[in-house]
Amino acid sequence: MDKKLTGVLIIVIALIVVANMTFFTVDQTLQAIVVRLGKPVGDIKGPGLHFKLPLVHEVIYFEKRLLEYDAAPAEILTKDKKTLVVDNYSRWLILDPLLFYKTVRNIRGAQARLDDIMYAQLRVDLGRYTLTEIVSEVRSDVMERVTARCNTIAHDYGIEVVDVRIKRADLPPENENAVYGRMRAERERQAKKYRSEGQEESMKIKADADKDRTILLAEAYEKSEIIKGEGDAEALKIYAKAFGKDPEFFSFLRTLEANERSMGKDTTLVLSPKNEFLQYLGKSRIRK
Repeated sequence: MDKKLTGVLIIVIALIVVANMTFFTVDQTLQAIVVRLGKPVGDIKGPGLHFKLPLVHEVIYFEKRLLEYDAAPAEILTKDKKTLVVDNYSRWLILDPLLFYKTVRNIRGAQARLDDIMYAQLRVDLGRYTLTEIVSEVRSDVMERVTARCNTIAHDYGIEVVDVRIKRADLPPENENAVYGRMRAERERQAKKYRSEGQEESMKIKADADKDRTILLAEAYEKSEIIKGEGDAEALKIYAKAFGKDPEFFSFLRTLEANERSMGKDTTLVLSPKNEFLQYLGKSRIRK
């Protein structure tokens, strides 16, 4: 009985081993090919259960999902002869696993091939523009063209290039100080220009304000003189009207005012009896 049970267990184990060597499954995120002695056999295997000959066939799996490749920074010469260190990356898919395996074998080989393709295309396209244009104007257009050309070339390797982007674009360390110096000088020149324009505008504003002030003061002085003249004229009319009613009283009043203004404290005057200042002093009363 024990021998029969042992035999059954051996047979079951053998069947399991054979099944594992004969059947294989492909996950939904993967795709696979079967190779015999390094050469692909059959079609691409999608998700599900598949058959292979044990000890003869080998299964190689490839990603169906989007892959990323971060390229090493490389130097590129711009149109204005400036050296630019470009750090770029790409996103890509394995479009045809059979062609992919025949041409580049694996992901490492694909990345090496993509590196050559992207660097060549970036060098050609960026070389058409100046440093300023690359940094501030044409980067998006360049990336679209580079992506399209890289995708066309990569199809020969069973690869689809979805996107190529520049992470950083820096100057070599030996050129940074010179460029920063020129940038600083340019900013200082612009700052001086803006300051001089501001001072000129300030002087114009002050001149206009002084002009308006002078005009306002002149107009105010003119109006005040007119008002004073009108007041003096009106006062003279009133005085003339009042004095005209009693000229002798007016003369007497004016004489007293003159005496008061001319005779201060401790003042001694020697006057003739006929002097106009004394004409009312000899009279005992003033006529009405």
